[in-house]
Amino acid sequence: MHEIEMLVRGLLRRCPNCGELHIFRRWLTMVDRCPRCGLHFEREEGHWTGAIAINLVATELVFVALLLIVIIRTWPDIPSTQLLIAGALLNLTFPLIFYPFAKTLWVAIDLIAHPLEPKERLEMASLQHVRERESLQ
Repeated sequence: MHEIEMLVRGLLRRCPNCGELHIFRRWLTMVDRCPRCGLHFEREEGHWTGAIAINLVATELVFVALLLIVIIRTWPDIPSTQLLIAGALLNLTFPLIFYPFAKTLWVAIDLIAHPLEPKERLEMASLQHVRERESLQ
């Protein structure tokens, strides 16, 4: 599978392995495994630390971009109070909005950096086999 395809799937809140869309119970809560391919999303303890880091970096990049745009467009009369309020609101809301995307993007990055091990592939195949048998009954 192409790494770019996996990253795009991750950016679209899809399973990076198969593209399944229905992998979230709620906005911030993922299912444990992909309902289509059986990929276990939390592959090791502390797995979501990477997603938190991606979320933090994305939030701060957006904040710095907003800050620079406002400073450049309003120089020398920078609206500091409005900028402070907008910055605070951005830093409170953006991480909540972006976190699901950061989670699936992190799963994609992790799969690219650490491809599925034979044990994981076998586990996924056996889960798919069980699902197929259940759907036939």
